Amino acid sequence: MNFLFFLRFNTPSRSPRWRGALLLLACMMGLSGAVVAPAHAQKRVKLVVWGLQSSEETKGQDAQVAEFERRNPHIDVSLLSMGAGGMDPQKLMTSIAGGVPPDLINQDRFTIGDWASRDTFMALDDLIRTNPGPIQAKDYYPAAWNEALYRGKVYAIPSGIDDRALYYNRKLFREAGLDPDRPPLTWEELEQYAVRLTKKNPDGSYKSIGFIPNYGNSWLYLYSWQNGGEFMDPTGRKATLANPYTKEALDYMVRVYDKLGGVERVNAYQAGFQGNALDPFFIDKVAMKIDGNWVLNNIARYAPDLDFAVAPAPVPAERLAGKERFAGQPPYITWSGGFSFAIPRGARNVNEAWAFIQWMNSVESNRIRNRVQREYNLSKGRPYVPNLSANIPVNEAIFREFAPENPRLRNSLKVFLDLLPVAKYRPVTFVGQRLWDEHVRAFEQATRHKKTSALALLDGQRVVQKELNKVYSRADNPLLPWTIPVGVIGLGFLTILGGVAYQFKREGPMGRMARREALAGYLFASPWIFGFLVFTLGPILMSAVLSFCDYDVLHAPRFVGLQNYRLLTSPTEDWPIVSRSLANVAFLAIFSIPLTMAVGLGIALLLNANVKGMNWYRTVYYLPSIVPVVAGAVLWVWVLNPEYGLINAAWRSTLTSWFGLEAPKWLASETWSKPALILLGLWGAGGGMILWLAGLQGVPKALYEAAQLDGANAWQQFRNVTLPMISPYIFFNFIIGTIGVIQMFEPVYIMTGEPYGGPADSTMVPVPLLFRNGFQYFKMGYASALAWILFAVILLLSMLQLKASKRWVYYDSDRK
Repeated sequence: MNFLFFLRFNTPSRSPRWRGALLLLACMMGLSGAVVAPAHAQKRVKLVVWGLQSSEETKGQDAQVAEFERRNPHIDVSLLSMGAGGMDPQKLMTSIAGGVPPDLINQDRFTIGDWASRDTFMALDDLIRTNPGPIQAKDYYPAAWNEALYRGKVYAIPSGIDDRALYYNRKLFREAGLDPDRPPLTWEELEQYAVRLTKKNPDGSYKSIGFIPNYGNSWLYLYSWQNGGEFMDPTGRKATLANPYTKEALDYMVRVYDKLGGVERVNAYQAGFQGNALDPFFIDKVAMKIDGNWVLNNIARYAPDLDFAVAPAPVPAERLAGKERFAGQPPYITWSGGFSFAIPRGARNVNEAWAFIQWMNSVESNRIRNRVQREYNLSKGRPYVPNLSANIPVNEAIFREFAPENPRLRNSLKVFLDLLPVAKYRPVTFVGQRLWDEHVRAFEQATRHKKTSALALLDGQRVVQKELNKVYSRADNPLLPWTIPVGVIGLGFLTILGGVAYQFKREGPMGRMARREALAGYLFASPWIFGFLVFTLGPILMSAVLSFCDYDVLHAPRFVGLQNYRLLTSPTEDWPIVSRSLANVAFLAIFSIPLTMAVGLGIALLLNANVKGMNWYRTVYYLPSIVPVVAGAVLWVWVLNPEYGLINAAWRSTLTSWFGLEAPKWLASETWSKPALILLGLWGAGGGMILWLAGLQGVPKALYEAAQLDGANAWQQFRNVTLPMISPYIFFNFIIGTIGVIQMFEPVYIMTGEPYGGPADSTMVPVPLLFRNGFQYFKMGYASALAWILFAVILLLSMLQLKASKRWVYYDSDRK
């Protein structure tokens, strides 16, 4: 794929020949749905929109689209989710690089700046100037409109918007002796209420909790903004993550967690939370939370009788008092997000896409949407709460006509509406994703007392600043001539052909029949050979070239020499996480490989007996190994749940009851997270059982008989006969196990859900790190360097194992 992207931007790719070849490859990757034929070849225009989809909850949206098609009979709108729009950019990146982008995408506004910086979205200023329709900057909330700007140009038109406020349970307030009409106003009061509203069971576990600082949708961003902190300077060239106000905000979050019993205990309790009707706020498990306006729809659907209220999120007392540094600022603030419509570069139907944007942002269109959706909800016996629009006239009209009849829901929605004019928004920058991940990592490190708040934020700031500096100095590095990768790949192909020719020469002259057979064999193998050369060897060689480049997929690579390999020779900002990933792999290799091999061999020894029904036993033990990795990982997330998982339920009924041993917190604990991954590996140990069983059945019976005659007991026979005879199988499983641990990806990616393999980097291993750099941060050159470093480590360990095997591996051929 890298080679395809490189050719797209570094060859005469504007020519029909190259464009046709790239289009063919893109279609082979499943992107043909985005291809739109030229207008003159169609009676109708097919408008391809990504990021929207039809479902039970989008009846109103479907009505909007249907009315647009009715008013524009020449346009057919095709809605495709494609997993696009959010923080999963692979499909959009591939479509743009392959020259087959959608006409329109409903994109998370947080990512607009990043995409715009890579020249992937059209600037919409000309369309706004010549044909504005309902699109007027003054009609949008400042946070929504400004978040869609990059370097003064408009790259997207805001559609939806959301913001955050404090939800609190009035019933739990009364039970705790608190005034249900007087929510906490300041941080100090919120901290006091959180402790007072927390109830524990006799064993010390939580019965309910007053408030969790990072549960819901607040994050460090909100607390920092409330305290006057910022994460980037106004120019966008300097990261300010470690400013003193953000440090104070993080210190506050740490203090609240500590007063509640520590982040590990709180996260273990939080791991048992579920959604919909079992939302912990609905069932009195959480008394207060900071969350978004979308929760109101869930309350209306699943907990219409819930006695709750909404208020602005508490702020520092100094802000509420209007102290000097907060002079002129509103007493309460929120932060907003949402989606926007953007037109990718290369879109075929720009005018039709613009007309669709105008329609979806009009008051009339949104009236249709809300009327149809309300009628559908009421037909299902569910109250209706409208979503918020980034367009102010639309919001005013919708609230006036479709606000909930339930006073509690109506008043709560009004709180969110009133906060929108003072909403903050995440920095518009091409390092937005990295800034977000580093702010999450700083929170993890500080709340777990791995680092002080100041040091955690400073480390994150250094990483982000490095990325900023690299991009702003990118032009200083020379472009990589396209002849270099072509030459390297050509040299690789010639080397293979030379090897084949040399092999033919060694075999000597061939007769006519032999030549015909050889030719036929190569012809039959040619599809695989072609696929290997083009789709395997080509990208491998290309990645070697790119490892010496700064390459973001969507721009031409620039040569940077050994810069991507600096972490091997000198410490860099990335070294702590890289070294931690290597240390985690070493831990897993030391404990996981021997345990998995021992369990697999133990199962094989049991199944090697001649017992009735043995085939059934073999099937049962083998089944876990054929369960898809994703399904197995999801299953074990539930099995290892600290609150209601099967293992902890058994633990509490035995070890806790008898000896008072506290049940592990597994994936919520830095200590137990790696053992959780080892348990998952042991569950699939039956896969290796097949090999062990084959090895055991290959041991000559005569050797056991001779050992018995010499008086050897069962252990001595196993140690002196079985182990030496199955040593080739031990060696094979050891090498494959080592490679498997180093290449671990799916379990970590699925089970932790953390940007660096949480909690606190405890499950970060090299391949997820590689994936995140390549496909989230678009640092494909750096990711290629990590891949080659990983390859070198695997090769070195394999060679050492091969060298050592001569001392202990016994083959039948050694007897000859």
